Amino acid sequence: MQKFKLKNGLTVVYVKKPGASVAVEVLVKVGSNNEKNDVLGVSHFIEHMVFEATKKKSSSREIANQIEGVGGELNAYTSNERTCYYVKIPKKYFDRALNVLSDILQNPLFREEDIKKQMKIILKEVGLVTDEPRFHQWILFSKVLFKKHPAKNPAYGTIETVKSMTKKQILDYYKKYYQPNNMVVSVVGEVKNLKKKLENKFVMGKGKGIKEIIVKEPRQKKIRVIKERRKIANTYMVFGYQTATRNRKDSYVLDVIDAILGRGQSGWMFDTIRSQYGLAYEVGVQHVAENEYGFFGVHLSTDKKKIDLVKKLIFEVFERLKNISEDDLKEAKEYLEGNFLLENEDTQKTADNLVNWEQLTKAEDFFNYIKKIRKISRNDIKKVVEKYFTKNYCLAVVEGQA
Repeated sequence: MQKFKLKNGLTVVYVKKPGASVAVEVLVKVGSNNEKNDVLGVSHFIEHMVFEATKKKSSSREIANQIEGVGGELNAYTSNERTCYYVKIPKKYFDRALNVLSDILQNPLFREEDIKKQMKIILKEVGLVTDEPRFHQWILFSKVLFKKHPAKNPAYGTIETVKSMTKKQILDYYKKYYQPNNMVVSVVGEVKNLKKKLENKFVMGKGKGIKEIIVKEPRQKKIRVIKERRKIANTYMVFGYQTATRNRKDSYVLDVIDAILGRGQSGWMFDTIRSQYGLAYEVGVQHVAENEYGFFGVHLSTDKKKIDLVKKLIFEVFERLKNISEDDLKEAKEYLEGNFLLENEDTQKTADNLVNWEQLTKAEDFFNYIKKIRKISRNDIKKVVEKYFTKNYCLAVVEGQA
């Protein structure tokens, strides 16, 4: 891996990887956690807007066709802590990928007609999340999990703030955060003269310092439950806790616990709740460790009358972790290592992981991940279970009729 900075402060991470494709990703260190209440959803709004038109390209189709026309992929996503834009393309078209990404990020037009159009599209997206219980349960879970921290807010904002978003608000936010000292570029593949090419394309001047706003979430001292009734057959639920940020060892321990409990059909949660008791069709576990927050959640759909039994079983599975065998621990570590290797055969996935690690801790930690996982002990598992999986849980329920 090579890591360097351009003259304007833009951080670059490059991994040479032989193959047919090359991936380029640009991470902007801004997401919904950075937003004030009157512009909730503006990070996501900007993500949509930069694909509409630039000083060089007059339409979204013209922008997309530059990449898709040669079989490549152009996409983006917004989360609580970051906005990422990426291209995966046959390696001979690397310059084209760089042209497109640098153009949309430096020269977006933010035309009034495009703002009105994207407003409608984003509202449809909000409706899609709200209508689908599998998605909406996580919106509810964030609300019950955090009382003060902005991670309680969905990345898309609210219907009210999206409808009232103005060009000035969008431009002010864009100018503040879309600057080189607040961005990371990763390139995975085979590229010659990379630094020179990046210097020629990312010509934005040095940005001003951005003050980091740190919000401390108060400690949870009691059970929290949020419930929403729907005219649907099944009941959907997420049961979980606030946990560790990525810069703490506990986050790696929780990755191992995630592997024990949630690895497909052989995970302990699936095996207990579905295979042994037949209480659900879908059962999953999710662990998230970010820069400012972390959480661990068990999610499933079941009969609303069975929620208490499901909670009891979840606690029983957690209790089993305290006495995990060496064989089970070894198996979980092997799963994580195998999954890591297979996932990162994809140049785009590697590019995404590199920029994320650079923001969370440092890109080098991506390559040290498996080493840290291998060091986790049975005692580490026991301590983390006792520390986080307490009686003061959070529960989000989308309650169905059955």
